[in-house]
Amino acid sequence: MELATFVQTLANSLVLGSIYALVAIGLSLAFGVMRMANFAHGEFYMVGAYVVYALYALAGWPFYAAVAVAVPVVAVLGMLTERLIFRPTKSNTLAGFMATAGLAFILQVLAGQIWGVGLAKQVPMPIVGATEIFGALISTQRLTIIPIAFATLAALWVFLYRTKWGRGMRACSIDPDAAALQGIDIRKMSLLTMGLSGASAGLAGALMSPIYSVTPYMGHGVVLIAFIVVIIGGMASVEGAVAAAFIIGFVHTFGTTIWDGITATMLGVAFMAVILVIRPQGLFGQNPV
Repeated sequence: MELATFVQTLANSLVLGSIYALVAIGLSLAFGVMRMANFAHGEFYMVGAYVVYALYALAGWPFYAAVAVAVPVVAVLGMLTERLIFRPTKSNTLAGFMATAGLAFILQVLAGQIWGVGLAKQVPMPIVGATEIFGALISTQRLTIIPIAFATLAALWVFLYRTKWGRGMRACSIDPDAAALQGIDIRKMSLLTMGLSGASAGLAGALMSPIYSVTPYMGHGVVLIAFIVVIIGGMASVEGAVAAAFIIGFVHTFGTTIWDGITATMLGVAFMAVILVIRPQGLFGQNPV
Protein backbone atom coordinates (compact mmCIF):
# COMPACT_ATOMS: atom_id res chain seq x y z
CA MET A 1 0.00 0.00 0.00
CA GLU A 2 1.38 3.39 -1.00
CA LEU A 3 1.90 6.06 1.65
CA ALA A 4 -0.81 8.34 0.23
CA THR A 5 -3.32 5.47 0.19
CA PHE A 6 -2.36 4.49 3.74
CA VAL A 7 -2.83 8.06 5.02
CA GLN A 8 -6.17 8.34 3.21
CA THR A 9 -7.36 5.06 4.69
CA LEU A 10 -6.09 5.99 8.15
CA ALA A 11 -7.99 9.29 8.06
CA ASN A 12 -11.17 7.56 6.91
CA SER A 13 -10.72 5.02 9.72
CA LEU A 14 -10.56 7.79 12.31
CA VAL A 15 -13.68 9.43 10.89
CA LEU A 16 -15.62 6.16 10.83
CA GLY A 17 -14.39 5.21 14.31
CA SER A 18 -15.47 8.61 15.63
CA ILE A 19 -18.99 8.14 14.29
CA TYR A 20 -19.21 4.56 15.57
CA ALA A 21 -18.07 5.79 18.99
CA LEU A 22 -20.71 8.52 19.15
CA VAL A 23 -23.45 6.07 18.24
CA ALA A 24 -22.21 3.19 20.42
CA ILE A 25 -21.76 5.18 23.63
CA GLY A 26 -25.47 5.98 23.54
CA LEU A 27 -26.32 2.28 23.49
CA SER A 28 -23.75 1.59 26.19
CA LEU A 29 -25.13 4.33 28.45
CA ALA A 30 -28.71 3.10 28.08
CA PHE A 31 -27.77 -0.50 28.81
CA GLY A 32 -25.56 0.45 31.73
CA VAL A 33 -28.15 2.52 33.58
CA MET A 34 -31.44 0.89 32.51
CA ARG A 35 -30.35 -2.58 31.35
CA MET A 36 -32.36 -1.94 28.20
CA ALA A 37 -31.33 -2.30 24.54
CA ASN A 38 -32.73 0.38 22.24
CA PHE A 39 -33.34 -1.10 18.80
CA ALA A 40 -34.49 2.32 17.53
CA HIS A 41 -31.08 3.85 18.19
CA GLY A 42 -30.23 3.75 14.48
CA GLU A 43 -33.37 5.76 13.75
CA PHE A 44 -32.19 8.40 16.23
CA TYR A 45 -29.12 8.68 14.01
CA MET A 46 -31.41 8.98 10.98
CA VAL A 47 -33.53 11.71 12.59
CA GLY A 48 -30.41 13.77 13.31
CA ALA A 49 -29.50 13.61 9.63
CA TYR A 50 -32.99 14.61 8.52
CA VAL A 51 -33.04 17.61 10.86
CA VAL A 52 -29.86 18.89 9.18
CA TYR A 53 -31.35 18.18 5.76
CA ALA A 54 -34.49 20.15 6.59
CA LEU A 55 -32.77 23.12 8.23
CA TYR A 56 -29.55 23.35 6.22
CA ALA A 57 -30.35 21.94 2.76
CA LEU A 58 -33.93 23.22 2.54
CA ALA A 59 -34.28 26.16 4.93
CA GLY A 60 -30.81 27.60 4.34
CA TRP A 61 -29.58 27.64 7.93
CA PRO A 62 -25.84 27.54 8.60
CA PHE A 63 -24.69 23.91 8.77
CA TYR A 64 -23.43 23.94 12.33
CA ALA A 65 -26.53 25.79 13.52
CA ALA A 66 -28.58 22.94 12.04
CA VAL A 67 -26.33 20.42 13.80
CA ALA A 68 -26.80 22.32 17.07
CA VAL A 69 -30.58 21.99 16.69
CA ALA A 70 -30.44 18.31 15.70
CA VAL A 71 -28.73 17.35 18.97
CA PRO A 72 -31.47 18.54 21.39
CA VAL A 73 -34.24 17.40 19.02
CA VAL A 74 -32.99 13.81 19.12
CA ALA A 75 -32.24 14.14 22.85
CA VAL A 76 -35.92 14.93 23.43
CA LEU A 77 -36.84 11.93 21.26
CA GLY A 78 -34.63 9.78 23.49
CA MET A 79 -36.30 11.09 26.65
CA LEU A 80 -39.76 10.45 25.19
CA THR A 81 -38.67 6.89 24.43
CA GLU A 82 -37.64 6.42 28.05
CA ARG A 83 -40.88 7.89 29.38
CA LEU A 84 -43.30 6.16 27.00
CA ILE A 85 -41.56 2.83 26.32
CA PHE A 86 -38.76 1.94 28.73
CA ARG A 87 -40.41 3.11 31.92
CA PRO A 88 -43.66 1.13 31.42
CA THR A 89 -41.69 -1.97 30.34
CA LYS A 90 -39.01 -1.72 33.02
CA SER A 91 -39.82 -5.16 34.41
CA ASN A 92 -39.79 -6.84 31.00
CA THR A 93 -36.60 -6.30 29.00
CA LEU A 94 -37.88 -8.24 26.00
CA ALA A 95 -41.03 -6.13 25.83
CA GLY A 96 -38.94 -2.96 25.87
CA PHE A 97 -36.70 -4.26 23.11
CA MET A 98 -39.66 -5.24 20.92
CA ALA A 99 -41.36 -1.91 21.57
CA THR A 100 -38.29 -0.02 20.38
CA ALA A 101 -38.20 -2.26 17.29
CA GLY A 102 -41.72 -1.05 16.62
CA LEU A 103 -40.60 2.54 17.21
CA ALA A 104 -37.85 2.05 14.64
CA PHE A 105 -40.39 1.06 12.00
CA ILE A 106 -42.67 3.97 12.96
CA LEU A 107 -39.84 6.50 12.57
CA GLN A 108 -38.87 4.99 9.22
CA VAL A 109 -42.45 5.22 7.95
CA LEU A 110 -42.80 8.79 9.19
CA ALA A 111 -39.58 9.82 7.46
CA GLY A 112 -40.75 8.11 4.29
CA GLN A 113 -44.16 9.78 4.42
CA ILE A 114 -42.68 13.23 4.99
CA TRP A 115 -39.65 13.12 2.70
CA GLY A 116 -40.40 10.20 0.41
CA VAL A 117 -38.73 6.81 0.02
CA GLY A 118 -37.51 7.26 -3.56
CA LEU A 119 -34.33 9.11 -4.29
CA ALA A 120 -31.97 9.65 -1.36
CA LYS A 121 -31.72 13.20 -0.06
CA GLN A 122 -28.42 14.97 -0.60
CA VAL A 123 -27.05 17.49 1.88
CA PRO A 124 -24.63 19.99 0.29
CA MET A 125 -21.07 19.83 1.57
CA PRO A 126 -20.65 22.84 3.90
CA ILE A 127 -16.86 22.81 3.64
CA VAL A 128 -15.71 22.25 0.09
CA GLY A 129 -12.18 21.17 -0.72
CA ALA A 130 -9.53 18.80 0.51
CA THR A 131 -6.51 18.92 2.77
CA GLU A 132 -3.25 17.39 1.55
CA ILE A 133 -1.45 15.19 4.07
CA PHE A 134 1.64 13.28 2.90
CA GLY A 135 0.37 13.32 -0.65
CA ALA A 136 -3.15 12.19 0.23
CA LEU A 137 -6.08 14.50 -0.48
CA ILE A 138 -8.57 14.15 2.36
CA SER A 139 -11.95 15.86 2.42
CA THR A 140 -11.79 18.77 4.86
CA GLN A 141 -15.41 18.15 5.83
CA ARG A 142 -14.51 14.63 6.93
CA LEU A 143 -11.54 15.88 8.94
CA THR A 144 -13.74 18.28 10.92
CA ILE A 145 -15.69 15.32 12.29
CA ILE A 146 -12.68 13.98 14.21
CA PRO A 147 -12.08 16.93 16.59
CA ILE A 148 -15.83 17.39 17.15
CA ALA A 149 -16.23 13.73 18.08
CA PHE A 150 -13.17 13.74 20.34
CA ALA A 151 -14.36 16.91 22.08
CA THR A 152 -17.79 15.35 22.61
CA LEU A 153 -16.31 12.15 24.02
CA ALA A 154 -14.04 14.15 26.33
CA ALA A 155 -16.98 16.26 27.53
CA LEU A 156 -18.98 13.11 28.22
CA TRP A 157 -16.09 11.66 30.25
CA VAL A 158 -15.88 14.86 32.32
CA PHE A 159 -19.64 14.74 32.86
CA LEU A 160 -19.63 11.12 34.01
CA TYR A 161 -16.63 11.37 36.32
CA ARG A 162 -16.55 14.99 37.48
CA THR A 163 -20.17 16.07 37.96
CA LYS A 164 -22.85 15.18 40.48
CA TRP A 165 -25.31 14.04 37.81
CA GLY A 166 -22.68 11.92 36.11
CA ARG A 167 -21.70 10.23 39.35
CA GLY A 168 -25.39 9.59 39.98
CA MET A 169 -25.69 7.84 36.61
CA ARG A 170 -22.67 5.70 37.37
CA ALA A 171 -24.08 4.83 40.80
CA CYS A 172 -27.33 3.69 39.17
CA SER A 173 -25.31 1.56 36.79
CA ILE A 174 -23.35 -0.10 39.61
CA ASP A 175 -26.25 -0.76 42.00
CA PRO A 176 -29.66 0.88 41.40
CA ASP A 177 -31.03 -0.18 44.79
CA ALA A 178 -28.08 1.24 46.71
CA ALA A 179 -28.24 4.43 44.62
CA ALA A 180 -31.94 4.82 45.46
CA LEU A 181 -31.17 4.41 49.17
CA GLN A 182 -28.68 7.28 48.84
CA GLY A 183 -31.44 9.54 47.54
CA ILE A 184 -30.67 9.30 43.82
CA ASP A 185 -33.81 9.50 41.69
CA ILE A 186 -33.56 6.47 39.39
CA ARG A 187 -36.25 7.80 37.07
CA LYS A 188 -34.46 11.10 36.56
CA MET A 189 -31.18 9.31 35.89
CA SER A 190 -32.88 7.06 33.32
CA LEU A 191 -34.44 10.08 31.63
CA LEU A 192 -31.09 11.88 31.55
CA THR A 193 -29.38 8.77 30.21
CA MET A 194 -31.77 8.45 27.28
CA GLY A 195 -31.40 12.16 26.61
CA LEU A 196 -27.63 11.79 26.33
CA SER A 197 -28.03 8.61 24.31
CA GLY A 198 -30.28 10.35 21.80
CA ALA A 199 -28.06 13.43 21.67
CA SER A 200 -24.94 11.41 20.79
CA ALA A 201 -26.74 9.48 18.04
CA GLY A 202 -28.30 12.68 16.70
CA LEU A 203 -24.92 14.38 16.59
CA ALA A 204 -23.43 11.45 14.67
CA GLY A 205 -26.23 11.50 12.11
CA ALA A 206 -26.05 15.27 11.75
CA LEU A 207 -22.29 15.24 11.13
CA MET A 208 -22.51 12.45 8.57
CA SER A 209 -25.46 13.89 6.63
CA PRO A 210 -23.29 15.72 4.05
CA ILE A 211 -21.14 12.61 3.53
CA TYR A 212 -23.72 9.83 3.24
CA SER A 213 -27.07 9.99 1.48
CA VAL A 214 -29.99 10.66 3.84
CA THR A 215 -32.68 7.96 3.67
CA PRO A 216 -35.32 6.58 6.07
CA TYR A 217 -33.30 3.36 6.34
CA MET A 218 -29.83 4.79 6.89
CA GLY A 219 -29.81 3.75 10.55
CA HIS A 220 -30.05 0.00 9.86
CA GLY A 221 -26.38 -0.69 9.25
CA VAL A 222 -25.23 1.81 11.86
CA VAL A 223 -27.19 0.30 14.74
CA LEU A 224 -26.00 -3.22 13.89
CA ILE A 225 -22.39 -2.04 13.97
CA ALA A 226 -23.10 -0.19 17.22
CA PHE A 227 -24.38 -3.39 18.84
CA ILE A 228 -21.25 -5.22 17.68
CA VAL A 229 -19.09 -2.43 19.10
CA VAL A 230 -20.86 -2.53 22.47
CA ILE A 231 -20.53 -6.33 22.66
CA ILE A 232 -16.82 -6.20 21.81
CA GLY A 233 -16.09 -3.37 24.23
CA GLY A 234 -18.09 -4.87 27.09
CA MET A 235 -21.73 -4.25 27.86
CA ALA A 236 -22.24 -1.01 29.81
CA SER A 237 -18.60 0.06 29.39
CA VAL A 238 -18.29 3.49 27.78
CA GLU A 239 -14.51 3.20 27.56
CA GLY A 240 -14.86 -0.22 25.95
CA ALA A 241 -17.40 1.09 23.45
CA VAL A 242 -15.07 3.90 22.39
CA ALA A 243 -12.05 1.60 22.05
CA ALA A 244 -14.03 -1.03 20.12
CA ALA A 245 -15.54 1.64 17.86
CA PHE A 246 -12.12 2.72 16.62
CA ILE A 247 -10.95 -0.88 16.25
CA ILE A 248 -13.98 -1.75 14.12
CA GLY A 249 -13.57 1.51 12.20
CA PHE A 250 -10.01 0.52 11.31
CA VAL A 251 -10.97 -3.06 10.46
CA HIS A 252 -13.81 -1.97 8.16
CA THR A 253 -11.92 0.80 6.41
CA PHE A 254 -8.66 -1.05 5.83
CA GLY A 255 -10.57 -4.23 4.95
CA THR A 256 -12.61 -2.35 2.35
CA THR A 257 -9.51 -0.69 0.90
CA ILE A 258 -7.50 -3.90 0.67
CA TRP A 259 -10.32 -6.29 -0.28
CA ASP A 260 -13.99 -5.19 -0.42
CA GLY A 261 -16.89 -4.17 1.78
CA ILE A 262 -18.28 -7.68 2.26
CA THR A 263 -14.90 -9.02 3.34
CA ALA A 264 -14.49 -6.06 5.71
CA THR A 265 -17.85 -6.83 7.34
CA MET A 266 -16.89 -10.49 7.70
CA LEU A 267 -13.62 -9.46 9.35
CA GLY A 268 -15.51 -7.29 11.83
CA VAL A 269 -17.88 -10.12 12.77
CA ALA A 270 -14.96 -12.57 12.98
CA PHE A 271 -13.12 -10.18 15.29
CA MET A 272 -16.21 -10.03 17.53
CA ALA A 273 -16.40 -13.84 17.61
CA VAL A 274 -12.73 -14.13 18.57
CA ILE A 275 -13.12 -11.57 21.36
CA LEU A 276 -16.19 -13.36 22.74
CA VAL A 277 -14.29 -16.66 22.78
CA ILE A 278 -11.24 -15.19 24.50
CA ARG A 279 -13.04 -12.65 26.70
CA PRO A 280 -16.80 -13.30 26.88
CA GLN A 281 -17.18 -10.17 29.02
CA GLY A 282 -15.69 -7.98 26.26
CA LEU A 283 -12.42 -6.05 26.03
CA PHE A 284 -13.10 -3.91 29.10
CA GLY A 285 -15.47 -6.30 30.82
CA GLN A 286 -19.00 -5.50 31.87
CA ASN A 287 -17.88 -2.43 33.72
CA PRO A 288 -20.47 0.08 34.93
CA VAL A 289 -20.86 3.36 33.12
